[in-house]
Amino acid sequence: MGIMVAPVLLLDTAMLYYRAFYSLPDTMTAPSGAPHNAIRGFFGTVNRLVEQYQPSGLAACWDVSWRPQWRVDLLASYKTHRLAVDEAGQTAGSAELPDTLSPQISAIAEILDAMGVARPGAKDHEADDVIASLATSSKVPVIVVSGDRDLVQLVNENVRLLMTINGGMELWPLLDPAGVVERFGVHPTQYVDFATLRGDPSDGLPGVPGIGAKTAAALIQKYSSIDELLLAVARGEIAKPLTPRFAKLLTDNLEQIHATRKIATAVRTLDLPEDLALPKDPKDKSRLQDLASSWGVERYLKVGSLQL
Repeated sequence: MGIMVAPVLLLDTAMLYYRAFYSLPDTMTAPSGAPHNAIRGFFGTVNRLVEQYQPSGLAACWDVSWRPQWRVDLLASYKTHRLAVDEAGQTAGSAELPDTLSPQISAIAEILDAMGVARPGAKDHEADDVIASLATSSKVPVIVVSGDRDLVQLVNENVRLLMTINGGMELWPLLDPAGVVERFGVHPTQYVDFATLRGDPSDGLPGVPGIGAKTAAALIQKYSSIDELLLAVARGEIAKPLTPRFAKLLTDNLEQIHATRKIATAVRTLDLPEDLALPKDPKDKSRLQDLASSWGVERYLKVGSLQL
């Protein structure tokens, strides 16, 4: 089904610049000799997205807090593996392991701001929450661009998810509700419950020990939700795929189940700017030219009709 109205593109910005940083060689450098692979790859991808989907709006959604304390308070393991990587990099110091990404992240933010491209974020919330709030309130079709499976929960008739999985952009699946069911075995509205049972190692969410993706999907397919599943357990209504073993696992992990579900549910009620229109002219052309020149990315800073 084609999109008849020009969509708004909501970008998981960090996902895209991390992807560029780790997939492109650091031999791609600015005139100063500093790597510019993340900047180059990020804006190259944005250019292609804008050319392909001709959006009416664009938002580079930002992680003001990539690991909000309120989520950590619910589950201490939330994203701890990513924290360990960050701390290892900082501990190594610039002599052993130069931090070549942080300056590029700052430059991406400055370039977007000079362009006038919306870069919404919210205190104590992740980009996922920003994306969820903007997608929920949008009156026009939305394409969310992310590799984060948690955002599957947003998919509906008005919102689709372009999953930035391995391979080039031509291989990224664009999921509508039917595509979600085909890929995961559950409806988008059931995805959080499915992920709560299965777990998600990429976010440090443990899931219920002993319950994998296949069993999680089968349980949600039969009972529709975790609430109905737990009611069946409480009533002793044990029937396949709910075996006595799985019923005990669920009972033994109730606290974790409720915490994980709350963590995995994207916040949809943030108060955010509604003007996501793609600017026709740079907001600060002089600043944009300076940034483009110093980072050696002039040819990549063309987003739709917006260019130097």
